[in-house]
Amino acid sequence: MKGLIALGGNMRWRWQRLRYLLKRVFGSMTQRGFKGTLWRIAQELRQHPTADLVWKLEPLDLVAPSGVPRSDSPRVSVIIPIHGKLSHTLACLRSIERHGAAAPFEVIVVDDASPDDSADVLSRIEGVRLLRNAANLGFVGSCNAGAEIARGAFMLFLNNDTQVTEGWLDELLACFVEEENCGIAGSRLAYPDGRLQEAGGIVYGNGEAWTYGRFEKRDDPRFLYRRDVDYVSGASLMIAADLFNAIGGFDRRYAPAYCEDMDLAFAARAAGRRVIYQPASLIVHCEGISSGLDPFAGAKRYQSINRVKFVEKWKDALTRQPRPTLPAEQAIQRPGARHILIVDALAPDPSRDSGSLRLINIMRLLHELDWRITFMANNRRASGTEIALLGRLGVQVLCKPSSPPLSSWLSRHGAGLDAVMLCRHYVAEAYLPLVRRRAPRAKVIFDTVDLHFLREQRAAAHTGNVSLARQAKRSRQQELALMRASDASLVVSPVEYLLLRDELPQAQVELLSNVHEVHERRGDFAGRHGLVFVGGFGHPPNVDAVHWLIEEIFPRIRQRRADIVLHLIGDMPLAARESLARPGVQIHGRVDDLTPWMEGCRVALAPLRYGAGVKGKVNMAMSHGLPVVATPMAAEGMYLVDGENVLLAAQAEAFALAALRLHEDQALWLRISDAGIENVRQHFSFETARRTLQRLLA
Repeated sequence: MKGLIALGGNMRWRWQRLRYLLKRVFGSMTQRGFKGTLWRIAQELRQHPTADLVWKLEPLDLVAPSGVPRSDSPRVSVIIPIHGKLSHTLACLRSIERHGAAAPFEVIVVDDASPDDSADVLSRIEGVRLLRNAANLGFVGSCNAGAEIARGAFMLFLNNDTQVTEGWLDELLACFVEEENCGIAGSRLAYPDGRLQEAGGIVYGNGEAWTYGRFEKRDDPRFLYRRDVDYVSGASLMIAADLFNAIGGFDRRYAPAYCEDMDLAFAARAAGRRVIYQPASLIVHCEGISSGLDPFAGAKRYQSINRVKFVEKWKDALTRQPRPTLPAEQAIQRPGARHILIVDALAPDPSRDSGSLRLINIMRLLHELDWRITFMANNRRASGTEIALLGRLGVQVLCKPSSPPLSSWLSRHGAGLDAVMLCRHYVAEAYLPLVRRRAPRAKVIFDTVDLHFLREQRAAAHTGNVSLARQAKRSRQQELALMRASDASLVVSPVEYLLLRDELPQAQVELLSNVHEVHERRGDFAGRHGLVFVGGFGHPPNVDAVHWLIEEIFPRIRQRRADIVLHLIGDMPLAARESLARPGVQIHGRVDDLTPWMEGCRVALAPLRYGAGVKGKVNMAMSHGLPVVATPMAAEGMYLVDGENVLLAAQAEAFALAALRLHEDQALWLRISDAGIENVRQHFSFETARRTLQRLLA
C-alpha cells in the first residue's frame, strides 16, 4: 500500500516530468511553445494539495476476487490488457467485483505474455474471459486483440493498474445516451493518494499533450463538469464498438504504446463524433506501473518517438488546436463555442422549488444548443450534489473556496462572454452594472422568474397590508428599470407578458415558461388513493395555501370521506408541522423524488389565493397525468379551462366538492388526466422553450 501511495506525484516522478519539460524548452528555444512550456513547468512547481487521508483502496496483495460480473449479452465489454503486475490486476478486479454496474458487462483480460503466473491465477477467477497472447503485442496490440472478441455495443479499455469506484461504468455509458454524437467518453483519474491526476487531455498545435488538473483537488468544481476534450486517457476510455471498428482500432503505428489514445480521439472527431470527459466516473490510476516513469528509458521513451508519428499523421488537424503559448485553463475551451454566465440567488435544487427545475431545464437546452455554461449563486455556495447535477449538464459552477468573487472572475473572463443571464430582480440589481462594465459585448438577459411586484400587489390586496402595497410600488419601479437597462427580459406567464408589453413597449420581453418532461401516466385510477399538495414554506403564497387547505378545505372533505389521506410535501418548519397536524394529514417535508406521490395519489391540489407566474406544482402533476384541482389564481397563465383539463374553484366548499368529485369519478379523472398531459406537451415542453431560446440568443 505504501508503494501505491508513493506513486501519487512523489518527488522522483516530478523530477522526471520536469526533466522532460526542461529538455523540450532548451531543445526548442525558438519554438512558439517556449512560453506555454514554461507555464506548465510552473504548474509542476507550485504548491499542490496534500494527500487525502480518507482515500480508501484495495490492498496490493495476491488475494483473488471470488468472481466478477459476467453477462452473456453484455452492453459493455471491459478490456483489461496486462503484462505481469498480478497484484495490481487482482486489486482492479476486486474493485470491479465490489462496485459492479447497472448495465450488463463482461470482463476480458488480455494477458500479453506475462512473465509471472498472472494467466494461471486469472484463469481460475469466475466471470473473467481470459485471452492469452502467444507473443508480446504491447498495449496497442493487446487492446485490439481484446476488441476482436468483445461482444458489447461499447468497449471500455481499462488499465490493470486502476481501481474503479461507484458509477465507474454506468456514468461513462450515460454520455452516449445523454450527449449527442458521443463517440468516446473518459473518466476523471485520481492518484492513489486522492489527488487529481487528469480531467481530460489537451493537445497543442505542435502535438504536445497535457493532462488538465494534475495534482489538484479531485473534487474541485473546476474539474467536475462534462465537457468536450481533445482526448481522454486510455487508462479508462469507453468507445462505441461500431466507431472503434470503423476507425480500425488503435493504430498499430504507435506499437507498443503511447499516443494511441490521442490518435483514437482525433480519428473519432474526424468521423464527426465527440470526445467527452465524464467526471462522474472516477477511476484510481497508479500511473507508471506498467511502463515506468522515466520518459527517456524503457517503454516510456515511445512518448517522444510516437509523438513525431502523431504530428505527421494529424498535421492538418493540429492547425486547429490551441497555440502552445496558451495556459491550460484557456486551452481546454473549445473554439467557437458561445459562453453564457448565469447568476441566480441559490444553486438550483429541483426538490426545493419549481424555479430551480425551470433553470436546470433551461441549462439542459443551452447545453444541447452547444453553449458553454458557467453558473454562480449569489451566495457563492453549492453542495456536492448540486455541483454534480449541474456538472452532468456541462455546467461549470463557481463557488467557494475554489472560485473568486464574481467581480474578479469577470475581470479575467468577462470580455469573452457572449451572454449573461441574471435571475431575480435583487440579483440583477446587484450585478447588472458590473456586468455592463466587464462583459461589454455580452447580451444581458434579466430573468424575472416571476414578477415580484405583481405577487406583492396581490398579497397586499389579499391581506389588506398597506405597507406591503407600498413595497409593491417600489418593487415595480425597480423591476421595470431593470428591464429597460437589460437587452432582454424573460417572464413565465402570458399574463405577465401582456402586462409588460403594455408597460414597456420598447423593451424586448420573451415568454419562457416552465419546462417539463412529459412523463405520461403510470398507475391506473383504481390503484391510486389520496390527495397531494406540493409547496415549501419559503414561498409565502404556499404558506397561505396550506393553512386554507388544512383549516377550511380538508375538513369539508373529511366530513364526506374520512378515509381520504392528504399528503403535504415541501420544506416546512417544525413549528408549522406541529400546528398543521390533523387526522388524515401526512406531512413528508422536502423529498428528493416526487414520483411516488405523482404515481400513487389520485388528485393534486393547488389552493393558491395570490401569487404570480406559472405554478410548477400544477405543471409537474399534469406532466405525470395526475389531475389537478386549482384556484383560478393557481391556473393563471397556464391555458387551462375548467372542466376540460383542470377543475377550478375559488371558495373552500366548492374546492372540497371538486376534489371529491375528481377523486371518485373515474371517467372524469381519465379525461382530465389526458388533457393535462396534452397541455404540458403543447405549452410547457422542451421544444417550446428551445424555440424561445434560439430566438432570444440568435
